[in-house]
This record gives sequence, structure tokens and C-alpha cells, in this order.
Amino acid sequence: EVQLVESGGGLVQAGGSLRLSCAASGFTFDARAIGWFRQAPGKAREGVACMRSSDSNTYYADSVKGRFTISSDDAKNTMYLQMNNLKPEDTAIYYCAAAHEITHLTLLDFLYDYWGQGTQVTVSS
Repeated sequence: EVQLVESGGGLVQAGGSLRLSCAASGFTFDARAIGWFRQAPGKAREGVACMRSSDSNTYYADSVKGRFTISSDDAKNTMYLQMNNLKPEDTAIYYCAAAHEITHLTLLDFLYDYWGQGTQVTVSS
């Protein structure tokens, strides 16, 4: 059984930083696409960042480029999202996701097969 478990969310002031973690079991990243998504109240889920751990290629949404960094540790089967210079508009539930088949980088959520339960990130102004 594949499980993704996020941790690291919380409350932070604008300009602060948080690091989210996503531990995977029953699944190895290999060359598959893995990523982070978020959903704010009343808004659709949006892609934040994705990568392939096999070559460390990454892709970011314009709204977080230069502030967020996605990474992975294959030995720990864990992916991370380092979030710096956080803004109130970053407030959302953050989800990690992994694709079973696809290897190209994409922020289209319907292409991802496995999802974590989500972790709340709240940025106060």
C-alpha cells in the first residue's frame, strides 16, 4: 500500500520560512514525477512545484519561483518543500503527490496517483 505523509506545516509570520516533509512508503520515487500542491479556502487546488528525483530536474509555479525549493532524499524516501519569504497568500493546505507512471514534469494534479493527507500552512500579515 502506498502512503504519503506530510509534516512541517504551521503558523508563521509573513517573511518567515517553513520546511514541509513528505515521507513515502510502499513506493520509490525513481524517475517518477513527485510534487507539491496547495488549496486555499474557496479556491481550486493548484500546483506549486514538482521534480524527478532521478535527475533532480524541477519545475515551479510562477507564484513561488525564487521563494520555494523542492528536493528529495531517496535514501529516506522523503521529499521536501522549503518555503522562504512566505506571504499571506501562501496560506493553504499543502499536499504532496506522486505519479505512478508519468516521468515528465507537470503541475496537472489529475496526472498524479498518490496523495498525502495535507498539512496546513498559515501565514499571518
